[in-house]
Amino acid sequence: MASPAEKEGAIRQLSPKSRRIGWIGAIFIRLLSLTMRWRLHDPDGLVKNPPDHSMIWTFWHNRIFVLPAVYHKYLISRKGAVLTSASRDGEIIAALVARFGCDAVRGSSSRRGSAALLGLIEWIRDGYDVAIVPDGPRGPRYRLGPGVIKLAEVTGALILPVRIEYGSSWVFKSWDLFRLPRPFTTVDVYLGPCTEVRSGLDDEAFEVERLRVEYLMNPAHETD
Repeated sequence: MASPAEKEGAIRQLSPKSRRIGWIGAIFIRLLSLTMRWRLHDPDGLVKNPPDHSMIWTFWHNRIFVLPAVYHKYLISRKGAVLTSASRDGEIIAALVARFGCDAVRGSSSRRGSAALLGLIEWIRDGYDVAIVPDGPRGPRYRLGPGVIKLAEVTGALILPVRIEYGSSWVFKSWDLFRLPRPFTTVDVYLGPCTEVRSGLDDEAFEVERLRVEYLMNPAHETD
């Protein structure tokens, strides 16, 4: 895992404006998280007994607000890197997650996608877990893109679905119906089950795997 000095150096490489907004965002997330009642659902005991090889953490786009806090509370022992877009917003997210001890891989499905995939492969081969929002950056909401399956197939990394449920939240009128948890609400964090994707899939088997992981990430009442 990178040292604090190395992480601080990575933050300084970002623009001053992105660093400033990321710092403010990190403070806001930390303060709001302190008011929340956190409940972990980890039937496979992944927090106490994590696997000895890399994982691909998958979150839905409208729950990314708590992603840094989930990493810091439950996965901080893992070397982690988050896939962010190549845009200015992605730079801000990189600055924000760095304040929680997490690295960033720049790129997305719409900009520098191939470079991002290669970068993720390198990070996994270096022993890192990587976090991907598989319905970003523009949806469709709650639909798993093929990149997660391809990355698991190529690297052998396990996919770890991470599902977040808020007891109460504000819902924004964005494409993903972004959700901001209200202060003092309950946050349920569901980890797993970890799932493996075998290599050499044909098109039909690949789609079966994509649908299987998508099902694991989607609660029964949220498929639209």
